[in-house]
Amino acid sequence: MSNIYDYKAIEAKWQERWGKSGVFKVERDKSKKKFYLLEMFPYPSGKLHVGHLRNYAIGDAIARRKRMQGFNVLHPIGWDSFGMPAENAAIANKTHPYKWTSNNIDEMRSQFKMIGISYDWGREIATSHPGYYKWTQWIFAKMFDEGVAYRKKSFVNWCETCATVLANEQVIDGLCWRCDNKVEQQERDGWFLKITDYAEDLLASLKQLEGEWPDRVLTMQKNWIGKSLGAQVDFKIEGGGDITVFTTRPDTLYGATFMALAPEHPLSRKLACGTELEEDVENFIRKTVSQNTIERSAEGVEKEGVFTGRYAVNPLNNELIPIWIANFVLIEYGSGAIMSVPAHDQRDFEFARKYDLEIRVVIAPDKKSVAESPEELMLDGDALLEAYTGNGPMVNSGPFNGLDNRKDGIARVAEYLKEKGIGERTINYRLRDWGVSRQRYWGAPIPIIYCDKCGPVRVPDDQLPVILPIDVKFPESGLSPIAGLDSFINASCPKCGGPARRETDTMDTFICSSWYFNRYTSARCETAMADREDVDYWMPVDQYVGGIEHAILHLLYARFFTKFLKSVGAVTVNEPFKRLLTQGMVIKDGAKMSKSKGNVVPLDDIVRKYGADATRLFILFAAPPERDLEWSDAGIEGSFRFLNRVYRLITGNIESIKKGAGVTESAHGKISEMPKDLAAIVRATHKTIAKVTADFERLQFNTAIASVMEFLNTLTAYKFKDDPLSCAVLREAVEYIALMLQPFTPHFSSEIWEMIGHTEPIIDELWPVANTACLKDEEVLIVIQVNGKLRGKFSASPDVSKEDMEQLALADEKVKGFIGDKPVRKVIVVPGKLVNVVI
Repeated sequence: MSNIYDYKAIEAKWQERWGKSGVFKVERDKSKKKFYLLEMFPYPSGKLHVGHLRNYAIGDAIARRKRMQGFNVLHPIGWDSFGMPAENAAIANKTHPYKWTSNNIDEMRSQFKMIGISYDWGREIATSHPGYYKWTQWIFAKMFDEGVAYRKKSFVNWCETCATVLANEQVIDGLCWRCDNKVEQQERDGWFLKITDYAEDLLASLKQLEGEWPDRVLTMQKNWIGKSLGAQVDFKIEGGGDITVFTTRPDTLYGATFMALAPEHPLSRKLACGTELEEDVENFIRKTVSQNTIERSAEGVEKEGVFTGRYAVNPLNNELIPIWIANFVLIEYGSGAIMSVPAHDQRDFEFARKYDLEIRVVIAPDKKSVAESPEELMLDGDALLEAYTGNGPMVNSGPFNGLDNRKDGIARVAEYLKEKGIGERTINYRLRDWGVSRQRYWGAPIPIIYCDKCGPVRVPDDQLPVILPIDVKFPESGLSPIAGLDSFINASCPKCGGPARRETDTMDTFICSSWYFNRYTSARCETAMADREDVDYWMPVDQYVGGIEHAILHLLYARFFTKFLKSVGAVTVNEPFKRLLTQGMVIKDGAKMSKSKGNVVPLDDIVRKYGADATRLFILFAAPPERDLEWSDAGIEGSFRFLNRVYRLITGNIESIKKGAGVTESAHGKISEMPKDLAAIVRATHKTIAKVTADFERLQFNTAIASVMEFLNTLTAYKFKDDPLSCAVLREAVEYIALMLQPFTPHFSSEIWEMIGHTEPIIDELWPVANTACLKDEEVLIVIQVNGKLRGKFSASPDVSKEDMEQLALADEKVKGFIGDKPVRKVIVVPGKLVNVVI
């Protein structure tokens, strides 16, 4: 037998066998406990590089081990195949997005098979396939039926480069998440989903994910939802009308000295209309709304505003306060109007100082050791260098003077507002409804028809899917080719039968990925989004693997969709992903590996040079899964050498290993009856099993692999004899190495399992269980100290008593020499570890 590890032949052999046998195909089986393992599905952008592999290598390791634990494992794959990159690439390369996407899928599919990922390919999906987006459209239509999908005119995030609207979550530091170009605000008609209706449920059910999802992701979602407790207060406008504000600080209402509106507020233009200030107001609004909200609300940005010439009435003291329009007030938060309390809010303070507005203190510092009245403790508003944001007694606040603002003031003022009919306690969320209209071609058509008589009408279920036309030409303007395609636009109204027109916007592609995990449960079902028995059996996903960059995008949207689908009876689960692992990035040359940075390592090249298993092994060994991984050529060479060492150990001892199969379990008997050297090997074998098992439960693959490597060192250092017992011990050790490596290096493990004489594939084997009797050391090393200093050592049984430890320590000749004639004051014994003699 050759001792050369021919990884190319071995990997090709096992991939062919797996493909022919359909070993990873799985069906619903209520007699078995299920496990649904899912990695976030890829966008088919071209070829995979090693930076992509980490996500899938982690997922496959978990899936393979769960199979070995007896679970019925669903491990599917598909393609998030709609989106702007395909459209942009098609335009640049003078091809069609459909063709470009299909070619990329073919390429990436072959790569996944090349690295041996254990997918059930019979469940493969693509979001751009009509059989899939039919159900994307069906979900949108159900949302329309339930009032969750609605159309409105609003200020939206507009990316001029991508020529489309972006959701708030897709704007990162004022830039487009796709192209990194500046995002502007534009007023447009578009479709929205009422994710805000689910804000409280989305927030509350984060509790059930604690301990299963990374704390960082839970915190990011909690902050993005942004629940605030406060009060809604109605301000009358002098001369007629009113403005409603939301405030978390009703205790400071007496200190409101001006009001500030967002430039997008519906009253902003109206208040100055027909006055000499109209032009100034209009110019300020135009300038400000062209900026994105991230820039306007960023810390340190200069506060700017314009006076409208109008006044509001403070409902508590009836004072007139000027109404301004300010750049730092956002229409997305609350009502888009705030009561400004410059003495106790830093943004308001900076604005008031700039425009010489009154600063009135209504909360005094809390100096409990001082007996003065609250008025004597009061700060001087004109002398303040910054806003006082602390707590304390209320001052300048009429009947509420002297109340502790936090303990009593907030609640008492809110109660008073309700009694007088000018406000009430309320809850506000930072989360905004999700704008899903996109002015691009390569996406799922929105299933809405516009009729002059009936208004917006959803396409009936029996007319779904609304097919995206393939035979189109892309105009040089960058607009969607279906925006002017009469054969697509012209339609009949489903209600009245009259002439109508189709919606030409397509859906945000995040909609496609917000429910795909359900489709995998019955990917070929034609009568429903998913077969109800299948989706109830498989969902929720037991382990989800993907990047933390999706914390407030995909992961939040998927939770929202799941809650909606449950509300209409399509699913029974309330949360889609039971457990989440967010893997770290693969770093090369100090930056995340990516095509745009030009630092990618092509996966095909590495696999050709080292093999799929060595590549997978390095990716899993180089760092804990949640930490970033630094790519290293030396590291993958080390993984390759390790597999070669295992291979040579087996080929060099193949006859002894095969001979060991003839020794019955009872023949190598109790470990206590074995020769010490062989007993040490058996102990090392079972300690390694226990360690790898514990590490796997914590998903710490790097330390699990390190344990197997250490165990190999133990085996190769030992000179095995050819007697039956030695052969049996060696065979057991090699079998367990194959089993423990199977989730990491499946081709290699399958091959060595077969090499040592097994006829049944390793993939059908169960995960090894450590023999607890073999985990105890035959002897332990006891340290002897005299007055805390090391003076000797001795070996003893792990079960040695404290009395025997003391006697053995005092009988040690070296220890006797240190004690001499001095009396022993006491002896401290730590069982199995240490004896300290105090003299």
